[in-house]
Amino acid sequence: MFVTKCRRGVFTKEVLNELREIFSAVCTDFEAGLVAFEGEDDHAHLLVNYPPEVAVSALVNSLKGVSSRMIRKKNYLEIENKLWGGALGSPSYFAGSCSGAPISIIRQYIEQQRTPE
Repeated sequence: MFVTKCRRGVFTKEVLNELREIFSAVCTDFEAGLVAFEGEDDHAHLLVNYPPEVAVSALVNSLKGVSSRMIRKKNYLEIENKLWGGALGSPSYFAGSCSGAPISIIRQYIEQQRTPE
């Protein structure tokens, strides 16, 4: 889960579409796959299938760092004044294993997020 700094409503539909492309590219660099992605105005959920030799902390660090730099570089006027000290994301993250749960259930949960208009 990627949470915006101070849970500010920063993500628009356009920003979330951009994030999907960025996250997919970063996953490809790690030989991982972005299985599902959806978000709301203050957070996003990702379902990523990554190889066991990849440290989840390294993957998340790259996902957050690259996306933050690229989104801020685009200068989205509607989010510029909502960024706290120029930071897009919270410094923390949540990553959980779902090896016992059916992927279809997890994908359904992610797809039910209320994407902003």
